[in-house]
Order: sequence, then structure tokens, then C-alpha cells
Amino acid sequence: MITACRARDFSAVFRLLKHAGIYPSLIARACDLTPSRVGEVIAGKRRIEKIDLVERVADGLRIPGHMLGLATRPWEQQGGSPAPPGPTHRQPMPEATSERAAPRQLIEPEFFAAQIRTIMPSHYKAANLFGARHALDPVERHVRSIDRLQLHTFGPVREDLLTLGARMAEFLGWLYQDLGDFRQAAAWSDRAMEWSQETGDDLMTSYVLFRKSNQATARRHPQQAVSLSRAAQRVPGVTPRIRALATQQEAQGHALLGNTRFAQTKFDEAAELAAAPDEPEDDAALDTAYCTPTYVEMQRANCWIELGEPERAARVFETGLVTLPQVYRNDHGVYLSRLARAYATAGEPEQGAAAADRALSIALDTESARALAELTAAGNALMSWSDVPAVAEFSARLSLARSVIGPRPSLS
Repeated sequence: MITACRARDFSAVFRLLKHAGIYPSLIARACDLTPSRVGEVIAGKRRIEKIDLVERVADGLRIPGHMLGLATRPWEQQGGSPAPPGPTHRQPMPEATSERAAPRQLIEPEFFAAQIRTIMPSHYKAANLFGARHALDPVERHVRSIDRLQLHTFGPVREDLLTLGARMAEFLGWLYQDLGDFRQAAAWSDRAMEWSQETGDDLMTSYVLFRKSNQATARRHPQQAVSLSRAAQRVPGVTPRIRALATQQEAQGHALLGNTRFAQTKFDEAAELAAAPDEPEDDAALDTAYCTPTYVEMQRANCWIELGEPERAARVFETGLVTLPQVYRNDHGVYLSRLARAYATAGEPEQGAAAADRALSIALDTESARALAELTAAGNALMSWSDVPAVAEFSARLSLARSVIGPRPSLS
């Protein structure tokens, strides 16, 4: 790679990245090139010679300037990395104000809401199977359309728009979280909370509190995670499935605090709730079907690592991954990453590297910063066995992947 960079042989650079499992489509997105152009460069049919293109590749792939004969890049001087390309750093939606001029209605609000409810399940499936980025743009456009329509709609129709908008804003927050943008994730969760409070939607209020607790856990703020999950459980009229989600999230907070007994008690409670018959799924815009007893046990397994029982965690992950539906491919990558960390912590580096390598292939395809963060933790746990060939090979692939997908999301 160093030799190829010094020669500005981008055909070789791109081939090395492709060999490491980083697809041309990812290279194209990172460098603001078309996939076809990347393919032509790899095939030797085109060259990258113009200085602005060389700089774009350097910034997109985070190649230090000196390796390409360039001046030090601005992001090197700042001690960081440039933000990855794509729509993960947009400004939050501006606050709605009554001063906006009423637009001519181009679509009937009731019809619009009905159509969005119909297509929401496909957005959930796309995010689960292909990654959050595949659903991000349409979902954000839908939420912004709802915001415009609700400003000039009244009565039950407006309430229905806000009810739907709360669900979509929460889902949008989740998409941003999976892409590693916690600021945007929090902003959209706040919007979902605002709309659910405005309509008196207790079910959604509880779900958003659970999601905010999940964000706190991901950022390793256990006290906040526990208090938010308890708030979610206090909301009246919540279904068993949502209560199970909030309860297992409280358990994760206790595990981060080292409170083993409290954590296991809450996990047991969550497993019982997840196994209980839930109310019929009559709201296609809110997906909670993933909350099953297996889901709860997979979350418990991650906490077994935190609580010093990695062998037990590995057994649970292995069992759960066998039964995990294929549509949850994004989560499959996350769980494989955690399995890798469990094996590494248990002193099984080769099994850990094998699981991590499978997880990395999925993460490269889904571009999940959440999975990449878990893989980074697994990589750190495997560092003690850097002389093991499988570990060394995985570490090299992970380093290249992080340069394309982006840095590990901030947990502060």
C-alpha cells in the first residue's frame, strides 16, 4: 500500500482495498467518485492524475498527505479525520413556526399518511437487511413532508400525521445512531418525543424513552440509561413487548455499573415479558417484532462479557445466531462482533478472529458504524494475540475498513 501510494498508483491502491473486502461502491462514496469510474481505475482503463482528484482520494480514504506527495491535509492538522461522505451530518430539522406561509396543498394529508404507513415496513426491512443508509434518505424526506403538512392541517387529521411522524422521527433517530451520528440521533428522538407528547401517545412516549436509554447505553452513560429506562416502564398502558424492551435496557445499564444481581433480575423480567402474548400488531409504522426472548438473551450475552463470563456469552451468541432471521443482517454483524470479543476475552483468538472476519464482511456492506464500533472493541481484545496469523489478517482488514466507513462514533 505504501509503495502504491508513493507512486500514486490508484489502480493498485483500489485493488488492495477491494482485496481487503472494501467494495468499489464504498470507495466511490468515500472519494465522491462514480462506482463505474472506480471500476475503470481498478481495471487500469483510467488514471487519477489531476491534483484535485488526488486530494479528494486522500481525504476520502484518509491517506496522510505525505504518502501521496501532498501537503499535510487539514484534517491531519486538526488531529482527526474528515467526516465520512453521505447524509450523516445534516442539520436538524428547523423548528416549526406558524410564520411559514401556507403552501398550496400538493397532496391530501390523509392519503399521504395512509401511503406512508403502507411503505414503512419496507423501510424497516431495508435498514435491517442492507444497512441504515439505504433507508435514511426516503425516511427523512417523509418526516420533513409530515412536518410541512401538519403546520396547515387541523383536528384528527393533524393528530394522525403527528402520530405517524413520531414513529418515523424515532426510526430516523435510530438510522442516524446506526451510522454513528449520535447528535442527529438525539435530535430526532427529541422530535419524536415532542410529537408523541403533543398527541398524548403514551405507547410512543414509552418507546422513545427506551430508545433514548439505548443511546445512553451506547455512549456508556449507565446512570442515564437506567433512569430513562425506568421512566419508560412507568408510562401507563404500555404493551408487554415495549415494557420488555425498556426492562432489558435497564438491565444493560445495571451491567455497565457492575450490578450483577440487579442486571440478571431485570433480564429475567424482560425475558418473561417478551415471551408473553402481545397485543395484535395493528401499527405497521412501529416495529417491535424484533423483541423476542432470543433478543433479550442476546443482550444478556453482551453483558456476560462485561460481568466477566465471556465463555457463557459466547455460548449464548452461538445459539442465538443460528435462529436469528436472515432479514436482521445488520444485527447479525453486530452480534458476530460481540461473539468475537467474547472469544478474545475468553482466550480463544482464532475463533475470535474468525467471527470478527465474518462480522467485518457484513459491516463493510451495511456501512454500520454501530457494528464497526463493536468490531473495534473486538479488535482491541484480540491485540494480545497479534502474532496469530488470523488475528493479524483481521486487524489489517479492520484498519482499512475504518478508513472508508469512518471513525468509531464518539461515545462521549
